[in-house]
Amino acid sequence: MSHVFARHCHSQLPRVARGAGAYLYDTDGTAYLDGCGGAAVSCLGHGDAHVIGAIKAQADQIAYAHTGFFISNPAEELAERLIDLAPGGLDRVYLVSGGSEAMEAALKLARQYHLEVGQPQRSRIIARRQSYHGNTLGALAVGGNAWRREPFDPLLILVSHVAPCYAYRDQIDGETEAGYVARLIAEMQDEILRLGPETVMAIVAEPVVGATLGAVPPVGDYFRQLRALCDRYGILLILDEVMCGMGRTGTLFACEQDGIAPDICAIAKGLGAGYQPIGAMLCTSKIYGAIRDGSGFLQHGHTYLAHPTACAAARAVLDRLVDDGLADRVTPVGDSLRERLVERFSQHAHVGDIRGRGLFLGLELVAHRTTKAPFDPARRVHAKLKSAAMAHGLMCYPMGGTVDGRRGDHVLLAPPFILTEDQADELVDKLGRAIDEVLD
Repeated sequence: MSHVFARHCHSQLPRVARGAGAYLYDTDGTAYLDGCGGAAVSCLGHGDAHVIGAIKAQADQIAYAHTGFFISNPAEELAERLIDLAPGGLDRVYLVSGGSEAMEAALKLARQYHLEVGQPQRSRIIARRQSYHGNTLGALAVGGNAWRREPFDPLLILVSHVAPCYAYRDQIDGETEAGYVARLIAEMQDEILRLGPETVMAIVAEPVVGATLGAVPPVGDYFRQLRALCDRYGILLILDEVMCGMGRTGTLFACEQDGIAPDICAIAKGLGAGYQPIGAMLCTSKIYGAIRDGSGFLQHGHTYLAHPTACAAARAVLDRLVDDGLADRVTPVGDSLRERLVERFSQHAHVGDIRGRGLFLGLELVAHRTTKAPFDPARRVHAKLKSAAMAHGLMCYPMGGTVDGRRGDHVLLAPPFILTEDQADELVDKLGRAIDEVLD
C-alpha cells in the first residue's frame, strides 16, 4: 500500500525506472516516447550528462544556503546569463522553485512597485479567460480556467478576465485579422476604463497559451497593441512564459517573436529542464530601482530562493540551449513535426485545429469539424486519449475544458528539443492510433 498522496486517488500509473534521451522506461521495461516533456518541462530529454555533471559538482561544494545569510556563485552566474539573453529592459532576476512561485512573486512585486512609487490605488489585475498561471491562490485567481477556479473561488482575489486571443473559435466569419485584434484590444481598454485606469496595476498574459487552450499563439500585432495599451495607462505588463518560454516556441523568450518585452516575466519548466525544481521572475531596472530606493526589500520570500544546486543545473541547461545550439533546433524540428501532424490529421473528422509555435503544438479535438462542436464532457475524451496514448507507448498532454473550462478537448505536444526525425514519425503514428482508438 502506498502512502503517497497521488494527484488522482484511484489512478493506476506505471512506476518510472529510468530515462534516456527522448524516452522514459517503467519498471517493467516498457518505453514511452516523451511527446510532452511531462508538462513541457524536459526540453533536453533525459540523462543529459552536462546538466547532471553540474548538479553533482555543485552538491560536492554546497547544496543549499539560505539567501538570508549568503549569496552564491551559481545564482549570480545564472542571473547574469539570463539578463544577457533577456529582451528589452529586463535587468534583475528573482530565483524561485517553480512557475507558480514565479507568478506569485510577479504579482506581489507589481503591487509593491506601485506602493513604492506612490500609487497605492493600483491593485486591480486584468487577465484573460482560459489562461493558466499556476495553482497557488494568487496565481489561480489570475488564471482564467473556470473548472480550476471554481472550488476555491471564495478564497481568490478579485481579478477581471477578458477574451483570449483564440482565433479558431472567436474570430468572426468575415472578420479580418486586424479587425479581430482591434476588437480584443477594445475589450481590454473598455475593462481598464470600467475599473478606472488609475486602479489597474497589471495585465497578465501567456504569449502562447499552453495547458488550458493547447498551444494557442496570438495573431497579428496583438501583443504590440497590448504593450502600447499598458504604456498608455501606466499599467505593468506581466508575461507568463513558464510553459512557452526557454526556447520552447523557437526563441529563448517567447515574446521576442512578437517584438515586445514585458515589465515583469515569469519563467520555469524548461529553465531547469526537469533536472532540478527552479523558476525565475525577471523585472526591469525601473521596477527594481523603485524597491531599492524605497523600502529596500521585496516583502516576499521562500525557503529555497536561489537554491545553489538548482541554479547550477539551470546554468548548465542554458549552456545546452544556447551554447550547444539546442534551442536553434526548435523551429526546424517543430516545422517538421507540424508538417507530419498536418499530413496525418488535417482531414481527420475529429481534429478541428492544428496550431502552435516551434515545439509547442496543439490539436483541438471536436465532435464535428464543420460546426466546431465540442464533445460532450461526459465522454471524457481527453482522459481516455491520455490512457490510450500511454498504452501505445506515448506520453502526450490531453486536457479538457478547452472552450470554456468545461467543454472541449485538446492535446498538447511539447517533445524534447533533441527529437529526431524517426521519433517525430513515431510520435505522430502513436498519437494517430490513440486518437482513432478513442474517437472512431
